[in-house]
Amino acid sequence: MSLSFEAKPTPVVRVSAHYIVFSGDTVTLSCELQSTGWQFLWSKDSEEFKSDNSSVEGIKTIHPVQLSDGGQYRCRAQRGNPPYYTGYSNPVTVTASALPRATLTLETNWSPVFTEESVTLKCEIESYSNWRYQWYKGRSKTAVHQNETNTFTIRSPAEKDQYWCRGQRDQRPTSSQDSNSVTLTVKDISPQAVLSVSPQIWLTEGDSVSLSCEVRNSSTGWTFSWYRAVPHVELLSGSSSGTGGSYTLSPAALHHTGVYVCRAERGEPAYQTQYSNTQPLWITGLSPAVSLIISPSRTQHFSGDSLSLSCEGQSDSTGWRVRRYTHSGNVSDCSSDWGLDTGSTCTIRYLYTTHTGVYWCQSESGGNSNPVNITVHNGNVILESAVHHLTEGDSLTLRCLDRNTNTSYLQASFYKGGSHLYNQTTGEMTIHTVSQSDEGLYSCKHPERGESPHSWVSVRGTPFSILRLLSSLMAASPYLLVSIVLGVKCYRV
Repeated sequence: MSLSFEAKPTPVVRVSAHYIVFSGDTVTLSCELQSTGWQFLWSKDSEEFKSDNSSVEGIKTIHPVQLSDGGQYRCRAQRGNPPYYTGYSNPVTVTASALPRATLTLETNWSPVFTEESVTLKCEIESYSNWRYQWYKGRSKTAVHQNETNTFTIRSPAEKDQYWCRGQRDQRPTSSQDSNSVTLTVKDISPQAVLSVSPQIWLTEGDSVSLSCEVRNSSTGWTFSWYRAVPHVELLSGSSSGTGGSYTLSPAALHHTGVYVCRAERGEPAYQTQYSNTQPLWITGLSPAVSLIISPSRTQHFSGDSLSLSCEGQSDSTGWRVRRYTHSGNVSDCSSDWGLDTGSTCTIRYLYTTHTGVYWCQSESGGNSNPVNITVHNGNVILESAVHHLTEGDSLTLRCLDRNTNTSYLQASFYKGGSHLYNQTTGEMTIHTVSQSDEGLYSCKHPERGESPHSWVSVRGTPFSILRLLSSLMAASPYLLVSIVLGVKCYRV
């Protein structure tokens, strides 16, 4: 028998497919020797363990690959008893990487959405290219849609549900991670646009007024447009880009008189609400030919009281009639439906809360008086305030009236814009010299009987005059005024 001896054999490790693998992949390592009868041992990062596969075949399969499976792999073999070991193989590095992360967002980022709207989802994958995008709903593993672009538009979503996405491609990595989920909250009601006017709907030319539009049950993503619907539908200039929900007429002019509506839209394609409620605006001249005279002279009245409204002017008021606009949206003349008409006077013998509205005088030729907002209150407390506009420098007296006695309370609190002003033991308060800063909404409150409605007090600036200019100059600098006078005298000489 002859024996031949060779140097200690060293196995070789080979890797199937790729040295760089992704989570979920399968990788196979093989430990190869030219001779037979060996059992194979594996080590990873210098930690030795037996093969998970047949120790005779020298195959190690990792499936699915996890990030912790990355590292340096080596093998060696043994045979005989006592065992004889080969040397370690060359080290092979396997790099395990996470799949690219997918992120799902609402491109139209608002909630809730309405059943007639369209909503767009966007799937973004952090690396690589040539993705095909798959879209999933709820817990289903079957895609509801697949496309080459990373957006998916859902038209008329019917119910609340969760959506998520994933990317697929032909090259490695062939898949992305599953994205986060996005929950769509769907409302099966139609959004309602609501129009309001501040500070009031009756104005004098030169005033400022703001039209505010909001969408009930939703608050984001809307673009607003305002229209004058009467005398004809007209889009207000520059309003279609109004994202703030407010449109201002400043200064208001006589031709701005009309009935206004608004509408909101959002999304692509645009989803529009219905037109809002209507809001009238009356703009009258600084010195109307006729004034509306109210008796008792106040804007708030108790239900059950009587009221007289008359059109009176410096000249003949023949042909002028009392008209009104109520919250029901109706404009009507004084008639047997709500008052007793005697030419230019209208008498309401018994007031109901439905008489609340705006009243004014109108001529046969279409001229208007300054309108007056009248409130009929069912409660025990009303506020007596100025009926018509005040001018800077005028005196304003507010009284808190009791239903039973129709006189001022001995104890009352007065408010402006919801903020407390005074507690009065006389039941009334007086601002002896009003300024434009005193303009606003006023109310009063009795500690036991309750609170009055709000009334708007309007204050106009004093008209420009030479006397006003001179008094302003005198207040600013008497020396400046003397210099101007001397300059004028020198110029004349």
